[in-house]
Amino acid sequence: MLRAPCCPLRTSVAPAAALAAALLSSLARCSFLEPRDPVDSSLSPYFGTKTRYEDVNPGLLSGPEAPWRDPELLEGTCTPVQLVALIRHGTRYPTAKQIRKLRQLHGLLQARGSRDGGAGNTRSRDLGAALADWPLWYADWMDGQLVEKGRQDMRQLALRLASLFPALFSRENYGRLRLITSSKHRCVDSGAAFLQGLWQHYHPGLPPPNVADMECGPPRVNDKLMRFFDHCEKFLTEVEKNATALYHVEAFKTGPEMQNILKKVAATLQVPVNDLNADLIQVAFFTCSFDLAIKGVKSPWCDVFDIDDAKVLEYLNDLKQYWKRGYGYTINSRSSCTLFQDIFQHLDKAVEQKQRSQPISSPVILQFGHAETLLPLLSLMGYFKDKEPLTAYNYKEQMHRKFRSGHIVPYASNLIFVLYHCENAKTPKEQFRVQMLLNEKVLPLAYSQETVSFYEDLKNHYKDILQSCQTSEECELAKANSTSDEL
Repeated sequence: MLRAPCCPLRTSVAPAAALAAALLSSLARCSFLEPRDPVDSSLSPYFGTKTRYEDVNPGLLSGPEAPWRDPELLEGTCTPVQLVALIRHGTRYPTAKQIRKLRQLHGLLQARGSRDGGAGNTRSRDLGAALADWPLWYADWMDGQLVEKGRQDMRQLALRLASLFPALFSRENYGRLRLITSSKHRCVDSGAAFLQGLWQHYHPGLPPPNVADMECGPPRVNDKLMRFFDHCEKFLTEVEKNATALYHVEAFKTGPEMQNILKKVAATLQVPVNDLNADLIQVAFFTCSFDLAIKGVKSPWCDVFDIDDAKVLEYLNDLKQYWKRGYGYTINSRSSCTLFQDIFQHLDKAVEQKQRSQPISSPVILQFGHAETLLPLLSLMGYFKDKEPLTAYNYKEQMHRKFRSGHIVPYASNLIFVLYHCENAKTPKEQFRVQMLLNEKVLPLAYSQETVSFYEDLKNHYKDILQSCQTSEECELAKANSTSDEL
């Protein structure tokens, strides 16, 4: 039997055994069916963090495994020597909380059907009846787990990256891959699916072995890096557990934009408006996205909303991400300093090894996390910052905002740092350059809009974060009572 090359990953025996069992179960369920023909919806651009990756990269619809090379990528005398990728998990099921809300809404529709008596217009009766009869196939056990489409997201991403950077993903380097993951199953399973994609790259046409047959161990869990927010006491106290931290989210729910949608949906579905609330409206909108992303089906839930509704509901989701993961509070981004510094420690080590003419010990580092991992880091680096904060009261003014979470962190989103060594450089400084890619497109530098930077200049720009941002100090609660630092 063919065996995968060894990946020397450090992990303790007990966690490794648990992870291996989870991965084995996951891979055993995994099928390699051809993807269905893509189904589209006019609402797709507005699903926020529930957005499909191919809606951000529409070119993937015609060739999901074919690499698309951004013309801004360096080539010629500059050779990539290291890649550090931060990858959000692939498409997932709804959480148990979302499923319970959907069940509540479905119950309202079924109760409405029993007391309808023929009242209301034909469209309302037809749509309400269609939704009441639409199978509610979500179950509590699904609770945010990775779906087959999510595994496909990861396998295809692996194939594209391996084709785009063949020297880094060479067979020779495969044994030096370093994989880190959040402890959440959807992230662990995403790492496993990515490895399956690499197997396909190296062995076209051969099915990948089960994890039990691989010499390569599972990705190493490191929640202090991938779920840094869970380990930051200041964030947990002042944002996560603070009832007033998401004031603008709650205010927008009761504001005129959301109330108009509430009344419209109540009339459309012929249910009492007092039985609905913003949370149920949002879960109905997300159910359209889940059916589309998971099953490739445009369900009747999509017919409840038009594009104007979708833009309002996207803003509601973006408000939450902004105040809880983005620029709303300084601690949101400062809690990610450890992850940012870890990335640059990898790059520093590669530069040092190259300068000494040594082989790069970790040419590829893959880290699997969440939207909540990526957004704070991008905010820390100064990306997607609008001139004015997003609030409950400036929806119209923010119609053309930079901070649109679905365009930044869809399912399978990725932030990639590529370190290059350039021959024929005139000075030592010019030898090492860095490019960043967001969702496989070159990401211009936040401070200059250039598409490439000398590595030394990039470090100098972020010197404060690299040298002065200490997580133990940033996350320490002030001894005296104080309010959160709104921006």
